[in-house]
Amino acid sequence: MNYFIQEITATETYPVRHIVLRAGKPIESCRFEGDELPSTHHFGYFLDNQLIGLVSLFESENLLLGDQKSFQIRGMAVLDSHQKKGIGNALIQEAEAFCKKQNTTLIWFNARTSAVGFYKKLGYEIVGAEFEIKEVGPHFLMFKKF
Repeated sequence: MNYFIQEITATETYPVRHIVLRAGKPIESCRFEGDELPSTHHFGYFLDNQLIGLVSLFESENLLLGDQKSFQIRGMAVLDSHQKKGIGNALIQEAEAFCKKQNTTLIWFNARTSAVGFYKKLGYEIVGAEFEIKEVGPHFLMFKKF
């Protein structure tokens, strides 16, 4: 099986985002504010030329973590049938490598509570208490400085 990671368009993220993150909601819910900005980057994981995972990086400061240049991960998704096979790890490694090339040392995101263990294994830390994102569910703010 051949796999590769490459930059993709915001629109190309919608089918996987829809299945994994917005099931049962309109496809329009997969469009995130800032998706089309030149500073936003989307990376897709392809297996045998089929998109099965993705991560999006938005240049965005989080003042709780300082005022340095940072990127926010949004829309991290791997199709259920391909989870627990290292694909999410590979996508996070790609995101971190990209951020280093952009001269930033901070990545942050709002992690679904169910995904916190995955991110902790990759060195990410929780800040603050669990909170609810309307129509999405419980989350924690997580970050990593490198």
